[in-house]
Amino acid sequence: MNNNVLLVVIVGLVSILNFEACYAQLKIGFYDGKCGNQDVESIVNSVVTGSFPTERSIAAALLRMQFHDCFVTGCDASLLLDGDSSEKKAGANLNVRGYNLIDEAKTAVEQACPGIVSCSDIIIMATRDAVALSGGSAARYEVETGRRDGIISRSTDVDLPGPGISVSSAINQFVNKGLTSTDMVVLLGGHTVGIAHCNFFQDRLWNFDNTGSADPSMDPALVETLKLQCPEGTNDESVTVNLDQSPSSSNIVDNSFYQAIRSSRGILEIDQKLALDPSTTDAVATLANDGFRFLNLFGKSMVNLGGIGVLTGTDGQIRLRCNSVNAN
Repeated sequence: MNNNVLLVVIVGLVSILNFEACYAQLKIGFYDGKCGNQDVESIVNSVVTGSFPTERSIAAALLRMQFHDCFVTGCDASLLLDGDSSEKKAGANLNVRGYNLIDEAKTAVEQACPGIVSCSDIIIMATRDAVALSGGSAARYEVETGRRDGIISRSTDVDLPGPGISVSSAINQFVNKGLTSTDMVVLLGGHTVGIAHCNFFQDRLWNFDNTGSADPSMDPALVETLKLQCPEGTNDESVTVNLDQSPSSSNIVDNSFYQAIRSSRGILEIDQKLALDPSTTDAVATLANDGFRFLNLFGKSMVNLGGIGVLTGTDGQIRLRCNSVNAN
């Protein structure tokens, strides 16, 4: 082994050990006893529960927020920071929602125990609560807490998987973040809720791969339905469609996503590819046929996602306001 290869191996091992050391400092119930007689998770839950009746799509918004935060520089709430060139300003994040709810939860926990609860943990807890409200008690999962907040947020750091990415490239991106191919398949199941803007998939309707025709892997009836909503060449970003085209389940966290893509009714190209790629088609079939298995795996994969690049101990800070770094 030459010196260059040896250096790469050593650096890789150090990175893995650092990741495992930080992740190991997270634990279920981290805030127990740290907020007087108040239960931090219950405080956050009450805020999410209060918003749910008038904002049924909050689960989709928070799932997207957690993914977009964790998948960039780690689960450090850097996405929440304001700034002319912060992560918020990146093209992929311009339509991220849920900031007001996180701020409301932060205000509530600050009133109970100032300077104790991180914004990054609030994202994790609030997302879990929204998933449980949308998917029922079987969708609830325990989360580990103990994260601290980052102090750097740059739009140039944002490099998220796009809707046209291949399955193999998506797997590679997830593996590079310390996740698995199973995590990738399961987390994309989050597309069981939420919306997509026309510009993310209209090529599949009108000019797939510059053929002048629709994507042959999409159900022709769905193509015609979506064409009515997304006219050719539309640039109106206010026009959206549900990722789950079944009206009865479009805001419910369940396994209907996998049933849809097995019926050629995936909206985004990567979603449909999951059902067709030999490396993932069996997993898709299993999840389509077993809703309880999906919910169980989804919770585990969300916990794994929440372990990416965490700051613990004395790293980072506990922000007093989620949109700004504490003054020195």
